[in-house]
Amino acid sequence: MAQVGQSLDGRIATLSGDARDVSGPDGLAHLHRCRALTDAVIVGEGTMQADDPSLSVYLVEGEHPVRVIIDCHARLSGEEKLFQDGGAPVIVIQGEHAERKTLGNADIISLPAHPNGIDARDILAALHARGLRRILVEGGARTIARFLDAGLVDRLHVAISPIIIGAGPAGIILPPIDKLSDARRPSTEVYDLGSDILFDCRFG
Repeated sequence: MAQVGQSLDGRIATLSGDARDVSGPDGLAHLHRCRALTDAVIVGEGTMQADDPSLSVYLVEGEHPVRVIIDCHARLSGEEKLFQDGGAPVIVIQGEHAERKTLGNADIISLPAHPNGIDARDILAALHARGLRRILVEGGARTIARFLDAGLVDRLHVAISPIIIGAGPAGIILPPIDKLSDARRPSTEVYDLGSDILFDCRFG
């Protein structure tokens, strides 16, 4: 499963990287419900650098998921707060070429890196081997696209907040297509969360 919160014009942050209030309170609560229902939540290194999220559950009742960061080139410093908070376990996925660092008590998994990064299938296989089956891919845009393009996302939640940002990174970035007939058209249900509208998209 993957989840993205975005504006009416499909942005997840401003050009300067401010994403703090892109989702309304009900959209944020929904995100935390998704976290609470999963074994592990995945983000990319770019999301860590931009937002420094805790990836924990605190707006609803529920268990904290294992926190997984894809850091192919070992760019994280170890100063990020999730390495310091003593919360749920942290797994860092690195490319085999990367110079290993000590990142708090994080479990470092080294996987083969290809020109386009680490294969999403290898990431899921490594997590499944640790008993982590229910996975939430939370961000950013390229990380979600990596799993979506590999056909590994069975369900995509897009929560849209009624704001217009005008410019900034898109919620999902996939390879371009020439014709709308080639666009993905998942089976979709729409829910009014209150502050946000949720598109619940099913693939396959």
